[in-house]
Amino acid sequence: MKRSLVIVLLLGTLLGACGESDEEQAQDAVCDARASIQKQVDELSGLTLDTATIASVGDSLNAIRDDLEAIAEAQGDLNDERRQQVESANKEFTSQLESIAKNLSSSLSVSGARSSSRPR
Repeated sequence: MKRSLVIVLLLGTLLGACGESDEEQAQDAVCDARASIQKQVDELSGLTLDTATIASVGDSLNAIRDDLEAIAEAQGDLNDERRQQVESANKEFTSQLESIAKNLSSSLSVSGARSSSRPR
């Protein structure tokens, strides 16, 4: 009895999600990706020279890239006004992210930055 109740609840949940329109699903995808980007930015902001690793920064940047791609894929199903807002915000964020990455790649290494940031 308990097992069949769980199955019924799971099916109800799955079928309920299927009733969303393409626009609602796209909006959900954009919101989820935005929340994920915010999480990654918060994690990156919390890093210090002592806690940052190439792997942790790379993982966060890859997650952000994947989220930006998810947003780009969802844009086609949004209404015109929302699509323009998302496109504009996505372009601005991508531009800023590229600028940061460019500056990081041309700056000092982590160990060089650590030694240069200490008072002499």
